[in-house]
Amino acid sequence: MSHSSNPIAFIAVDPDALEAFYREHLPTVRRFVARRVADPELAADLTADIFLSAIDAAPGYDPSRGTPSAWLCGIARHVVASHHRGAARAHRALTREAGRRPLQADAIARAQERIDAERESRRMYAAMAGLPAGQRAVLELVALDGLSVTEAAAVLGISPVTSRVRLHRARQSLGSALAQDATTNTAPLTEVVQ
Repeated sequence: MSHSSNPIAFIAVDPDALEAFYREHLPTVRRFVARRVADPELAADLTADIFLSAIDAAPGYDPSRGTPSAWLCGIARHVVASHHRGAARAHRALTREAGRRPLQADAIARAQERIDAERESRRMYAAMAGLPAGQRAVLELVALDGLSVTEAAAVLGISPVTSRVRLHRARQSLGSALAQDATTNTAPLTEVVQ
């Protein structure tokens, strides 16, 4: 695949293309990570890892399979999942020992503000943890990350029909679970199941 048919490939070789891509997609990646991680320094590390992974994967980007945002959400999903499986934990321990510079106080404050702003999304994510993995993945990509059902299907490597069925079942299950939890304020969460 040539660079002309894959403009994303340029981010791997052209610093200006990388900077433009980074500036355009940084808010999306920050929101994605902030919904899933409460620690500001970890969120900053995972954001960096996501863009490094995107640079490595850029030559393989296929525009026919989805938008650059959907592609980047797929990468972000894998990086965050890898962290939660423990692979990122070992990496962070090594980089701390190597003298990694901690975030400045103002950077921590800004990151904490973003994380606090995404608190409701983290509550929903916690409620979604009871869903089967396939249903949860489609619901996350569609409801939280703003992808279309077809884009979510491409990220997950499933058919659009399977994606629609999983999304429908996830919404039903999540709606039932939220309805049963009368002690929690679920008003913002119920919007996802409608």
